[in-house]
Amino acid sequence: MSEAHHPEPGFIQKYIFSVDHKVIGIQYGITSLVFLFLGFCLMMLMRWQLAFPGEAMPLAGKIFTNGMPGGVMLPEFYNSLGAMHGTIMIFLGVVPLGVGAFGNYLVPLMVGAPDMAFPKLNAASYWVYFVGGMIMLASFFIPGGAANSGWTSYPPLSVIATAGQTYWLVGMVFLITSSLLGSVNILVTIIQLRAPGLSFFKLPFFVWAQFVTSFLLLLAFPPLEAAGILQLMDRVAGTSFFMPSGLVVSNTPMEIAGGGNAILWQHLFWFLAHPEVYVLILPAIGIITEIIVANTRKPLYGYKTLIYSVIFLGLMSFLVWAHHMFMTGMGTTMSNFFQVTTMIISIPSVVILTVLIITLWGGSIRFNVPMLFALTFLPMFAIGGLTGLPLGLTASDIYFHDTYYVIGHFHYVVAPGSLFALFAGIYYWYPKAAGRKMSSFWGKVHFYGSVVSINLIFFPMLFQGLAGLNRRLYDPTFYANGAAIQDLNVLISIAAWSLGAFQLIFIANFFLSMKFGKKVNDNPWEATTLEWQTPTPPPHGNFLQDPVVCRGPYEYSVPGEAKDYLPQNEESTRSEQVA
Repeated sequence: MSEAHHPEPGFIQKYIFSVDHKVIGIQYGITSLVFLFLGFCLMMLMRWQLAFPGEAMPLAGKIFTNGMPGGVMLPEFYNSLGAMHGTIMIFLGVVPLGVGAFGNYLVPLMVGAPDMAFPKLNAASYWVYFVGGMIMLASFFIPGGAANSGWTSYPPLSVIATAGQTYWLVGMVFLITSSLLGSVNILVTIIQLRAPGLSFFKLPFFVWAQFVTSFLLLLAFPPLEAAGILQLMDRVAGTSFFMPSGLVVSNTPMEIAGGGNAILWQHLFWFLAHPEVYVLILPAIGIITEIIVANTRKPLYGYKTLIYSVIFLGLMSFLVWAHHMFMTGMGTTMSNFFQVTTMIISIPSVVILTVLIITLWGGSIRFNVPMLFALTFLPMFAIGGLTGLPLGLTASDIYFHDTYYVIGHFHYVVAPGSLFALFAGIYYWYPKAAGRKMSSFWGKVHFYGSVVSINLIFFPMLFQGLAGLNRRLYDPTFYANGAAIQDLNVLISIAAWSLGAFQLIFIANFFLSMKFGKKVNDNPWEATTLEWQTPTPPPHGNFLQDPVVCRGPYEYSVPGEAKDYLPQNEESTRSEQVA
């Protein structure tokens, strides 16, 4: 009612500095997709060097003259590409897309809230993220280039590295602050702003996934933020939190007063970075669950089992971090502890996959584009999980550590795992945000091309790792074992470039469908959850009238009902005789 007394907000206020959770979700979505594409481009540059080491790169060699004199990539530039590829894809791409975009846009709609609990804090979280991203990108244009100490930023190398590492640390402080603001907002929104009748065990599983993810962000990110500030002090203020005494760099002893500990950084980093794996995967599992249930037209099997599994997964994720650190020389007792916890944490992942596969059993499956991506997620995530088990055991990890096997394992979880789920979510909820569907034909071209290409990239890496090929090598043919399997690098690079081409199809489909896509009604997938009971696109305040929840989130194929789904806010129309 108050809006009638105020002029319509201008474009900048409405779409740039908006406090509406839907606009902020779209801002997160577009920005994170741009960052994902940029991070992917860095990887495609790296793949040229790995496939054709020492050869001049066409076109790009003329653009990046500082890193490629004569078109040939310098080792320092290659290291910067590797460090920034990992950083951008994880911290600027997948996490902001899964939590910032999907969480912001959908959580208030799914819990029946008019907006986030703290709208201005929500806007601040986006702009802090945006500034952090710009600082990261700006580091490419300073003397010495971007950070080149790996995405893990291990000291002492990272402390004595070029100025790009300082930009990396400042950017990380901004990104972590953004995630903390966003996670607090999501938690309070879910706890305090649920619609009448919406108890915790009537929440859609996507909301539960965001709930647990936000707790992980809130508890795991502060140690890394503290560590980042301490490393920044080591670089600019002469402290020695992570710098041990007695270091010699280029035959010159370093004057370091304190007795710092480089291993301390690894503990602080991996205490975040293992829960971070589940920050990447839990929103993806939430998305996949909503799509699978809507497209099998039957209730979710084991709803509470799934919830207990992700809660247990979240708790256990804080007890496995040192399986990344078996090579640091920890004692056998500690090694055994982290081996056991790593094996235990695989159990809820198996439960989650089992629940989703059983949900498919006997369903009337609709094979639309979101469902194709969702179904493919299941075996891809399973491959990622299974290949991770040898890395959780000391005996096998000593061999596999820092080989391409680790890259293959991790990317199976994050690339065909998380990213396929995020693509599924974009195709699925795009009609709610835009009022039109993305092209099904071009969506399937994007899907089939991506599935083939992405497996040709990461599956051969497992064999490279078995052959002992170290990752982060500027020239993989330098060692005999790498030269013997160089053909695999050529195959992987060609597949990576073809994967990039298929993403151009997705980008064109995404933007062209805003104008030319097929118009849809408010609930094109005939789904049950509250976000589909709003107008399309949802107005400011989301709901025309306050929703009251009458049932659980997945009432499909209820016997005796006129239609095969019952929205959460609708009473049953079933006759008393049938009841």
